[in-house]
Amino acid sequence: MSASRRDFIRITSLSAAGLIFGGQYVHSAVKALRQEGIGGSSDPLRTPTYCEVCFWQCAGWVHKNEEGKIKKITGNDDDPNCNGRLCPRGTGGVGMYYDEDRLKTPLIRVTGKDGKQTFKEVSWDEAFDFIAEKLQKIKKEHGPECTALFTHGSGGHYWGDLLKAFGSGNIAAPSYSQCRGPREVAFIATFGDGLNSPEPLDIRDTRCLVLIGSHLGENMHNGQVQEMSDAIDNGASIITVDPRYSTAASKSKFWLPIKPATDIALLLSWIREIINNEWYDKKYVEQYTYGFEELKNYVQPFTPEWAYGITTIKPDQIRETAREMANAAPSVIIHPGRHVTWYGDDTQRLRAVAILNALLGSWGRRGGFYIPDKMGLPAYPHPPFPKPSRTWREAMGGKYKLADLALASGVCDATIPSPELDCNIKGWIVNGTNLIMTLPDQKKTIDAINNLDLLVVVDTMPMEITGYADVVLPECTYLERWDDLRVAQGRNPSIALRMPATEPKYNSKPAYWMAKEVSKRLGLEEYFGWDTFEEKLDWQLKQVGSSLEEMKRLGVKNLPREYGNLFFEEGEDVDFYTNTGKIELYSTAFEAEGFDPFPVYTPHTEPPAGYYHLNYGRAPMHTFSRTANNPNLTDLMDENTVWVNPKVAKEWGIKNGEPVYLQNQDGVVSDFQVKVRVTERIRFDSVYIVHGFGHADKKLSRAYGKGVSDSQLITRVLMDPVMGGTGMRGNFVTFRFEKESEVKS
Repeated sequence: MSASRRDFIRITSLSAAGLIFGGQYVHSAVKALRQEGIGGSSDPLRTPTYCEVCFWQCAGWVHKNEEGKIKKITGNDDDPNCNGRLCPRGTGGVGMYYDEDRLKTPLIRVTGKDGKQTFKEVSWDEAFDFIAEKLQKIKKEHGPECTALFTHGSGGHYWGDLLKAFGSGNIAAPSYSQCRGPREVAFIATFGDGLNSPEPLDIRDTRCLVLIGSHLGENMHNGQVQEMSDAIDNGASIITVDPRYSTAASKSKFWLPIKPATDIALLLSWIREIINNEWYDKKYVEQYTYGFEELKNYVQPFTPEWAYGITTIKPDQIRETAREMANAAPSVIIHPGRHVTWYGDDTQRLRAVAILNALLGSWGRRGGFYIPDKMGLPAYPHPPFPKPSRTWREAMGGKYKLADLALASGVCDATIPSPELDCNIKGWIVNGTNLIMTLPDQKKTIDAINNLDLLVVVDTMPMEITGYADVVLPECTYLERWDDLRVAQGRNPSIALRMPATEPKYNSKPAYWMAKEVSKRLGLEEYFGWDTFEEKLDWQLKQVGSSLEEMKRLGVKNLPREYGNLFFEEGEDVDFYTNTGKIELYSTAFEAEGFDPFPVYTPHTEPPAGYYHLNYGRAPMHTFSRTANNPNLTDLMDENTVWVNPKVAKEWGIKNGEPVYLQNQDGVVSDFQVKVRVTERIRFDSVYIVHGFGHADKKLSRAYGKGVSDSQLITRVLMDPVMGGTGMRGNFVTFRFEKESEVKS
């Protein structure tokens, strides 16, 4: 790939359509676009959108040339999520539209559910009739509650409404139990409020940012990366705790290469140092917190010397970094992270993070956590949804009461027959999430799928999950469709519009249209009462003093705050939504459910001889597995490598760039080889790979066989007893130089 093409995505967001996309064009004239009303009212060659490549959903503009062909995406200057600057994934999103491997027409399976793409092409009517017939049969034989939705992305709104109208509340986003759930439960238990997205972190004004297992910059959370850069320019210190010398670590004043699975020990030692040296915010703690004296007594055994023996972080480093935080307080952030499901004690680990922030007085303070605001957007009128008689919780046997959203793993468990259940889930709709590579323990996921009467997959690409579907519905990309307004929390509330820049390619359709069409066949069309999606959007916008025409021109609208100030006033009387009305250092909610009111360090299993901790993470040009086939983004990174410490490489006789297979502790061997990257940037007891590669579906022509799938090697799942999060970092791998059969565990 030429340097100019790399520069297109990395730096300038500029492109020549002929250079970047070759002959893969949609031949729709500008005149036709104007007639269809697809262009914005002021510029038919520029339409507003917000990105669908990751959850940050940066707002931008889609630009077309005079022939109406999409050529680039740029950021919207008024968008607080991106400030007019898109990341590589945002600018490379055009590749999703031009990817010739896209799903092109509805499909119905013609053979058994074997993971193979064996389908026949059908019309939309045939597909919808098949789905409606199967759903009605499930409803008659088992009840509507025996259906479920797994979703990631905008389309889930419409399928969720359809499922709720049908009579089921089993709506699960894998991102909750696989990513952020422990964080939300921990912060709600401590402060009475969760964090949501984007997290309300005042990074631009912070004086000290602590990243503990957070790969900020590599995960490309756009607004936070920009603010971190500003904070560094303003003299803020960065403390990075990570077994790997990440990009963030390279920007840090302190890098603490912690032993995996020992983070709680470090956090407890930091808490002790801040309390015993009286570095905590005394006035804040006295006014706002509950349980300080109990916490002080509890942490006394957790000296830096004790933590050193567990974490391998030297005592003087623990003391020095604790002092660094205290000197910056209250303008300090111990970052709560995003993918926080690690070792099965994750809610308690995030409780320790929350407690540390509370002691330093950063919650509700400038340079710490601000108080976000979000506009309430009225839903288009529809009848009330029926109340389900059963939910996924019945499969949990009374566990995970503190989980405030459905657990994807719980829905999966409720699908597998067991003597304890009088009803199993029989139908899944899977929207925009590749469960084969998303849910841990692939074998259990496939077992659940084999017990279904119906599996509908809605996606833009032939991901592995489509190989198990009864029906595949091809969704058009976000550049080709209307969608619900993006209603984002932030320092000020904002809304953003997504409208189609062009007609959908092939025979793909938007999810809102699919859900509405299925609702007609189920007699539920009153829940989708609008005639066109534009009508729905215009009605909603007029309820909040705007209109569809205005949003076509603006793309983003920032609104004034409605609820108070960004930060607490000095001495302000604040009520927190906890049992005590205070910040709970001692958690009464946890205690009431039989859990420890303070975080507890528990030693974790060590890797067997010759095995290494499997660490995985992100790359700035990719989002999980969903972009691994994107023609723009694969030019930046088309496969992962496995990071190996030089000491380990020498022991094994492995050279830099040498391909190897990985085998996990249960004998599972990777389908493909991965090249070794020998580097001092990883601890000797660990290896590291970027998530989302190693696709085994040949229909993904660019992604097939490239690198290793970490998901395939995650067979040991450490369940968080507090909220059911699925800890995935308790797996170990070793090296194999030839393909070997799986060893039975």
